[in-house]
Amino acid sequence: MAALADGSRAVISPHPDLSNRPRVTVFPMAERTFSILKPDATRRNLTGKINAMIEDAGLRIIAQRRIRMSREQAEDFYEIHKDRPFYGELVEFMTSAPVIVQVLEGSNAVAKYREVMGATNPAQADDGTIRKLYALSMGENSVHGSDSGDNAKIEIAQFFDADDIVG
Repeated sequence: MAALADGSRAVISPHPDLSNRPRVTVFPMAERTFSILKPDATRRNLTGKINAMIEDAGLRIIAQRRIRMSREQAEDFYEIHKDRPFYGELVEFMTSAPVIVQVLEGSNAVAKYREVMGATNPAQADDGTIRKLYALSMGENSVHGSDSGDNAKIEIAQFFDADDIVG
């Protein structure tokens, strides 16, 4: 397998009809997204169950780390919500216990993981989703996932160096 300039991968194999001319099959680069297993999930030892749901959905966990998020990390990560009334409570919650930060990879990873997570409000989440099964409330909803490919890149860079991603 060879890596191409755009990040996609290619396999060069003998052409079935012209044995001395190679055939190149190009596989588009898989998309990446960022995930956090939040304190309510780690406190209840749900990491393995949630990871199994992620992998069963066809996503690969290519980087993972259990951390205690600092106040500064939480404030930076949720800066978009700084002017909202729940911001302080969100920062307190995210620093209250360890979290699992992850990089997931797969076809349409952002959309796929958002489907696996379910709606933010667990009462509105589809059956079989992470939030329907494990969320305690809208605030303690067990997981975070990037909402776009661009935000995934930003969020991944906040917690991982390129060398940490070994998928």
